[in-house]
Amino acid sequence: MANTQRDEKEWIALAQSGDKNAFVQLIRPYEDSLYMLAYGKLKHPQEAEDIVQETLLRVYIHLNRFNCQNRFSSWIYRIACNLCIDRIRKKKADFYLDAPLEQGKETCLYQYIPASDKSPEELFFDGERRREVRQAMHELPSHYQSVMFMRYMKEMPLAEIGEALSVPVTTVKTRVHRGRKALVRRLAPTH
Repeated sequence: MANTQRDEKEWIALAQSGDKNAFVQLIRPYEDSLYMLAYGKLKHPQEAEDIVQETLLRVYIHLNRFNCQNRFSSWIYRIACNLCIDRIRKKKADFYLDAPLEQGKETCLYQYIPASDKSPEELFFDGERRREVRQAMHELPSHYQSVMFMRYMKEMPLAEIGEALSVPVTTVKTRVHRGRKALVRRLAPTH
């Protein structure tokens, strides 16, 4: 994340005092990860975008309620998760978390990987492997996708993931462990 923890607290204080530019600086680092989190739960790009917008609106409206003793990232992810849960409940009749993704629909989980000095052949094989990992991630149940994304893509500590998802750390550990095992099974070469 571009902002350090101290900088983030300064942005929060400025935003709470009404500085709109500070609010933009505060939320900018979270927009992509909020989208990925929402897409992982809802499996629909437009609904994920709607969740991001609703999350940012709620953060803006309720920022004065935020307690700076807590982690901002946990608070914003918790809001997004709750909105996703609400959306799923409303659409329960025709939407299932474990439903497989449609072929050809993919997101860019790896768009944040910096460029390297690899050969075109190495880049090709790396790209193939990333597509395999991305597809395997999409095949995981939603509750595994969320923790795997937060743990490995956002490098969040287990306690912070638990706080963001409102689950005990032991549940997060179990989901990370089972999610890794499921990924390994999906990525294992078939003979």
